[in-house]
Amino acid sequence: MKKRIVNILAVVIALLIAFAISIPVVNDLTAKGVQNRLLEIPLPNDTQCVESVCKAGKLTGNGNGMQYFGAMLIRSELTLEQLNDYYENYREDEWKCLIKPQTSSEIRVIDHGTLSFKTDVSENQQYYIVYSWGDGIPVFEQLDIRGH
Repeated sequence: MKKRIVNILAVVIALLIAFAISIPVVNDLTAKGVQNRLLEIPLPNDTQCVESVCKAGKLTGNGNGMQYFGAMLIRSELTLEQLNDYYENYREDEWKCLIKPQTSSEIRVIDHGTLSFKTDVSENQQYYIVYSWGDGIPVFEQLDIRGH
């Protein structure tokens, strides 16, 4: 009987540890999903995807809460207005497929922490960031210490 209780306790502890380890993994995969959804969108003509990134954590604003960010760096012959018109068709809400000119490797829409592209972005070329914010699984959002 005593051995059975010890075994049950060991299994419960192992499950709790596995769940705790899974929290950041699940949230990172959620951010990766935001990135992948951007990459699935066909690129407009005269546009190339240079690279993409993602991040999960408290990235902007005040208070607590996880945020999921995905972005791609594109080089395009199109204007910002033309790109906005193109991506408007894929914008499900006000937080998806946002576009801004990109004049450095640093991603400036992130307020907390740092996130950068590896590409050396030159102001002589037309680089843009296309980015989206996503939603996660509530229990994992609440339990990830990166969101606090």
